[in-house]
Amino acid sequence: MSAAEAVSENMQYLTFRLEDEVFALDITQVREVLDFTTVTKVPRTPDFMRGVINLRGSVVPVVDMRLKFCMSRTEQTVNTCIIIVEISLDGEKLVIGALADSVQEVIEIEPGQIEPPPRIGTRLNTEFIKGMGKRDEQFIIILDIDKIFSSGELAVISGESAAESA
Repeated sequence: MSAAEAVSENMQYLTFRLEDEVFALDITQVREVLDFTTVTKVPRTPDFMRGVINLRGSVVPVVDMRLKFCMSRTEQTVNTCIIIVEISLDGEKLVIGALADSVQEVIEIEPGQIEPPPRIGTRLNTEFIKGMGKRDEQFIIILDIDKIFSSGELAVISGESAAESA
């Protein structure tokens, strides 16, 4: 299945901002959006892992998407939020919180408005970009949330949250 075919299956995306760039996630992988809350730091975790939050009795790891994408650390503002997403890891679902500067809206992008990821010229490794959407002359980077983190990183994140909840 090509990237274009994968994108054509779902056309609704939640858009959010990191620095000056707009990103989008498949709405089917987004559980909810929370206001920024207190994050408990977990020792000896990667820099991009800000810690964990208590989400209705469950321990959920929170990652700083700006740090993951080699940007500056996310600073808390009135618009800072945590996007609760579901990631597939070895056939299991892992719930994580993705820290974003702001959430914008849920949009529909027609498959014809989505181009394949660029080969060069972006700060991101393109393997976790599903495609480049275009809306009102602005590019929207459509992310494949399952491919942003390596399995080793996810094992650290999920291992820490499992250890925390034990």
